Amino acid sequence: MILRRKIYQKLLEWKKECNGTKALLIEGARRTGKSTICEVFGRNEYAACLIIDFAKKDAVIERYFQHHMNDLDTFFMLLGTHCGIKLIPRDTLIIFDEVQQFPRAREAIKYLVADGRYDYIETGSLISIRENVREIVIPSEERSLRMNPLDFEEFAWACGEEQLIEYIRKCFEAKEAPERGLHNQAMLLFKQYMLVGGMPKPVVVFLESGKDFGPADIEKRDILKLYRNDIMKIRAGYRSKVLAIFDQIPGLLSKHEKRVVFKEIREGSYADQYTDSFFWLADSMICNECFLTNDPGVGLSVNEERTYVKCYFGDTGLLLSHAFDENELLESAVYDQILNDSLSLNEGMLYENAIAQMLTAEGHRLYFYTHYSEEKHRNDIEIDFLISNNSKLKYKIFPVEVKSGKRYRTTSLTRFREKYKKRIGESYLIHPRNLVIKDDVVCVPPYMTMCL
Repeated sequence: MILRRKIYQKLLEWKKECNGTKALLIEGARRTGKSTICEVFGRNEYAACLIIDFAKKDAVIERYFQHHMNDLDTFFMLLGTHCGIKLIPRDTLIIFDEVQQFPRAREAIKYLVADGRYDYIETGSLISIRENVREIVIPSEERSLRMNPLDFEEFAWACGEEQLIEYIRKCFEAKEAPERGLHNQAMLLFKQYMLVGGMPKPVVVFLESGKDFGPADIEKRDILKLYRNDIMKIRAGYRSKVLAIFDQIPGLLSKHEKRVVFKEIREGSYADQYTDSFFWLADSMICNECFLTNDPGVGLSVNEERTYVKCYFGDTGLLLSHAFDENELLESAVYDQILNDSLSLNEGMLYENAIAQMLTAEGHRLYFYTHYSEEKHRNDIEIDFLISNNSKLKYKIFPVEVKSGKRYRTTSLTRFREKYKKRIGESYLIHPRNLVIKDDVVCVPPYMTMCL
């Protein structure tokens, strides 16, 4: 089953615009489908496609890079012969898969692009960490793209719900509530997305098994083991800190504030000790970071406070499998309870993580906001997410609150809007109910997050 992915259109745009003048680097977490989409693109759009998987450690190919970069005629002759592929000038795509495993190939992009004979796509994870860029010159002849797990719309496409997605977008644009039956259908689809997630293999297994969550869970646990193995291979001294954060994410997100309290990870620790750890988790795209911004009236990134961070899992389906062991998922009937709105413990964690995942997929950087009241001795404003329109001339911020239950208050949103009313665009509250506009707050169901 080949999944339809939005990044395919971006690959077409790169091919047309660059026409061999720049390579394309696709970054993403392991198992998000980078290799598959590149191979499909290469087979469909070029006369020839050569894939070099550097994870396989082919010593012969590595030797070609080490000894023949000064003679590209010989390099391409040996490469084509070794791989059994006839390379056709200006109609061949060469894919460097898992390029972080062999940084010398990434450095060679400068010379290969200048040669101009073929097009190049590199794929990889952990592209930026020191051990993968040490002693190489990063090529300027490189355009980069991030590839996330399937977003909600791509998941809906896989489920054959294209018309439902179009209807949802029309309702959002008109600020009209979807018809009740279609709202319920969309909510059920969102819950499936939250439970299965957007990693391609679990999605395919889920659909091909007749929407059985069990086989999908097995695939997700295999991915989690792969992530843990990647962490255990970290050669730097912060490996234990990365592992500690990775293991504690479900516990951190199940708390009310959800932000990382470093002394709770390890007694006596503080934020600066975890800088490299969070960089690794963010660069691997296993996690999506969300930073506190203390003065959103001026700008989000300008005033971010990196010592206050929330760490969301990059994929909510993986978070679910990470939070519960296999027996707990089945014996506690977690899937059934979520589908029927009867799970109280951890549902807020899953909802908020899913919204973080959906906002990230739409290209938003994640920020949150809190205001401490000296008079009340507690936070009196808590905004889960702040997004912006990124406009230089008409800058607007859009506060987003997430509520997993059907009963809630909008006190924080109201106070925030009063405090920053000159910079506010629309205020959104994401809840399980249908769309309604209440006190100038646009209350939308979670499946409409893709429209924000």
